[in-house]
Amino acid sequence: MPDWRQLASLINFCTAYYTTQLVRCAAFSFVLIGLVMLLRKIFFSERTFLRGMSWALFLVIPFLGRLKMFYENAAVLKATWRITAVTASWLWGDRIYMAGILVTAICIFGKRIRLQRIVSGMEKVMFENVRIYVTDMNITPFTVGLLKPKIVLPKVMADSYSKDELKSVIQHEQTHIRLGHLWFGFAWDMLRCLLWINPLLTVFQKHFRADMEDICDRVCIQSSRRTAHEYGMVLLKTLKLLSSKSEGTAPAVTYAGEREFADMKRRMGEIASFRPYRKKLCVGMLATAFLMIAAMLLAVHTHSYARCNESRDILVGNYDGEPQVISYDTEELSQMISYDDRYVYVERQAFEDFLEENNAEGEIWIVFGGFYKLPGLAGIAESCIYESSSKDRIIQIPYESIRNYWYYELLEIL
Repeated sequence: MPDWRQLASLINFCTAYYTTQLVRCAAFSFVLIGLVMLLRKIFFSERTFLRGMSWALFLVIPFLGRLKMFYENAAVLKATWRITAVTASWLWGDRIYMAGILVTAICIFGKRIRLQRIVSGMEKVMFENVRIYVTDMNITPFTVGLLKPKIVLPKVMADSYSKDELKSVIQHEQTHIRLGHLWFGFAWDMLRCLLWINPLLTVFQKHFRADMEDICDRVCIQSSRRTAHEYGMVLLKTLKLLSSKSEGTAPAVTYAGEREFADMKRRMGEIASFRPYRKKLCVGMLATAFLMIAAMLLAVHTHSYARCNESRDILVGNYDGEPQVISYDTEELSQMISYDDRYVYVERQAFEDFLEENNAEGEIWIVFGGFYKLPGLAGIAESCIYESSSKDRIIQIPYESIRNYWYYELLEIL
């Protein structure tokens, strides 16, 4: 039978451990989203590809929760210690945060799952060796699915468009797939779930999607060898066709199936300003951005606590009716006590003089080693009882490591 108390303890620890990290990441995300919006508005307002690449900075956010500066930088420690104290000690607050992640995930990915089920039941047709899903719903073309993307077109468009026009529309959706935009959207939704206390991630999601759409438009125009005017006319025809069918209702225009009518006007402005770009330059910028993100992740990893951190601390306590700490001065105790994987070695005379000076009586415990996850947040230590009956100069005390127990092995890898 499993030990339900230990299992509950493990769950409570995980709740506090991950909430502590995610709340810190959420704090960073507020700053970063302001930075990205500033870059988009001021520096990259006419640089479509750089606007899109700036969102890649959010790839670093989920890895910032274990930074050492939360404990070692005086200014950061002063600004964030209250958050750390609350998340590390207020279990109900941690549970609420985790419940928020669950609720947000159900709302976001539940919608994705329902959409995929609806698409799976749609009529399927082949267009130049591409499977297309056709629907009677009055929507603009979109693509759904990650591993097996499905392109959806409204029936009115499939019946009214010429072969070249349909080819242009399908090429647009295929470009979203080829550029990985569906995966980017999935990653953004994951970020919204994990950092749900930052509503700006949802508020500014439309800008993220708009930048992906603008990049796709530019790539499509250049690769299709159509003029920007011809490409824009296809989009305008889509807008006019769907508007007439919806009796004046604003259509949704996006690769995910949702976009406000006003955004089409912005999109047409971007298309009208199209200028041919140098593909090699864009590839170079992409490679540079990738290297920058990789360097940032490496820097974060270097300046963060590991998932499991070895502890070299030593503590001596006694039990004489009630437990009491005698000393946790590791530097002093390490001159008398050492250990390896099987034994603790105690310099008998020096240690007994130490006990006499501290009036220590009763059962003497030596606590040592082990590991911790984050400073002050969960960890384990080995222990043994001092054998005062020995007369050897160096007392060798065997112990059985608790790290072989499933609970601590699991705690170590989490």
